[in-house]
Amino acid sequence: MLKIIDNYEYCIIMRIFNIRSVLEEAGSLHLEVFLEVDELEDADGTLTKDDEQEPSLVKSSVEVLQSFNHKSSRKNKKKKKKRSKEDQTSTAEKAKEPLDLTLETLSICRNPSFNQSGFMKAKTQNAKIGENAVKQCTLPLLMVDPKFLRAENELRRIFGSKVVNSFENSNNGGSLRQMRGGRRGSVNHRKTILVSPSAHWPRWDGSLSMEFLETKDGQHFFKYVHLSSYIQAQKAFEAAKATHDLNGIASILIYHPYHIESLLTIAEVLKFSGEHQSSADAIAKCLYALECAWNPLFNPLQGNCQLKYSLETNRPLFSVLFVHMQNMDRRGCHRSALEVCKLLLSLDSDDPMGAMFCIDYFALRAQEYAWLEKFSEAYQSGNSLWLFPNFSYSLAICRFYLEYEVSSKNTLLETEKATSTDLMKQALLLHPLVLKKLVAKAPLKDPAWTKILKHSFFGSAHAGSPSLDHLINIYVERNYIIWRFPDLQKLLRDAARLVIETLDSNGSDAKDWACVRKEAFPSEKNEYSHLLVSDFSDTVATMPPEDLRHLMIDPRMAEPVQNGDGIINIGGAAHAPREVMNRNPLVVFLESMLPWIDYGAANVDELDDHDRDDEN
Repeated sequence: MLKIIDNYEYCIIMRIFNIRSVLEEAGSLHLEVFLEVDELEDADGTLTKDDEQEPSLVKSSVEVLQSFNHKSSRKNKKKKKKRSKEDQTSTAEKAKEPLDLTLETLSICRNPSFNQSGFMKAKTQNAKIGENAVKQCTLPLLMVDPKFLRAENELRRIFGSKVVNSFENSNNGGSLRQMRGGRRGSVNHRKTILVSPSAHWPRWDGSLSMEFLETKDGQHFFKYVHLSSYIQAQKAFEAAKATHDLNGIASILIYHPYHIESLLTIAEVLKFSGEHQSSADAIAKCLYALECAWNPLFNPLQGNCQLKYSLETNRPLFSVLFVHMQNMDRRGCHRSALEVCKLLLSLDSDDPMGAMFCIDYFALRAQEYAWLEKFSEAYQSGNSLWLFPNFSYSLAICRFYLEYEVSSKNTLLETEKATSTDLMKQALLLHPLVLKKLVAKAPLKDPAWTKILKHSFFGSAHAGSPSLDHLINIYVERNYIIWRFPDLQKLLRDAARLVIETLDSNGSDAKDWACVRKEAFPSEKNEYSHLLVSDFSDTVATMPPEDLRHLMIDPRMAEPVQNGDGIINIGGAAHAPREVMNRNPLVVFLESMLPWIDYGAANVDELDDHDRDDEN
């Protein structure tokens, strides 16, 4: 008697056979489909080779049921037991082979850019929201490649996997020893694309979330939302910040280890104390927390998701990404820094962090010359990008290296585009003040520069507006190191001489370029005052431990109180253990906050003896 199936089961069976037919037509692919059907005695339910050789793959429901009932018989079970060991091994290997990997090799439904399941869900949900027309010139340029997003991957490409793995193992040895006295077992962290979470990090507490706002002009708008636990930590942070109490800020991280503002503050203090690796770890923990809070619809790698900086809850992500970009640049991972810069620029079209004024630097250091030219031609902004000081000079450098690549390959260069010398002359005519500041900052010690700067056009050059002067200072601080290459110095020197010859023959050109400069930057106010020049610098100011020591004391307890003939401090004056007395006090304090750190109990008798020695 035939078994009657409903439409749902029939659709599942037909869909499986359709997928199988497509895969077999695409290439030599053999899949074993496992089905669980009620009232079938066979638990495996695999397709045999006899079934694969049948001419008609699409069967009626009656034929399908007959086939499955036939495979569930005891006779076929005995035949399966008699299979050779080699067939069983091959079948087991095929069964373990993930379907996603097979589909990825055929490029049927998977996109290499989406390695995380969350992003696959985001792609489906975004399609439901509706993909409207976006700026076709901006979207492809700001797409982020996840394989270049992590600094660890770039370090492996530069130095090799063996060198990086040995370095990581040597650094992780101390942390593993510390974990033995602390928490037992490891935490299964979420897989993220921005950073790799460390094994000793605490579990994500879920204190942050993200909600979808709207879709407008093809851009999806989101914002971060603080949950009740995060709001309490934020109130405690504001109170400690108002009194400059670093102790209070550090204590917040004991109960709220992923409070972003507290981690940012500690990272800044660690950076000034010279603990750059510890500072980078705190920033990485911020990124991990912020990414764990992403909405399933939020897919920033495509460049069509917006987090407006005007919303206060969104601002920490911009600050963390900017600091993370700087950290990767200092490690020499310029390609990874470029991807983070593209991500930072795509999140808010208003560019609150000034990513536009360092993206050219990262592109040049990463040798992405073709991309930089394409970006400058296609990106839409208020002004043409070549009018900005950084792009006017960087595009000339970009063209110079592209010309060198073409000449080395003996291929023809596009005659439609200007040469590197022409672009450099144009940059010098538009922003002559850059040359004067570059010679002093780099520094350029060739005697020829003294003669060039004596010319009135370069010697008396001025920006003409506060905004332009600020952008020139940012460019010189960010890009001066590039001009230490002899080839680029020669290009700049030859172009400067050509500019002097042109101006000596026709002095009206200087006035024409001054008009262009005035029209491009007409404001009498500094429109970029929110961008600090020091934020674009490679140098990091350090603070000695003695200057940081006052940050370790609660200001309410720091004032001395007169008591008889002596002065005492309310905060107490207990001596630190001798094994940590010569270390950075800030680092020792932060380590003491970690539950797996144990410096040992203080020896009261030893401290008393030390006090008696001081009195004598």
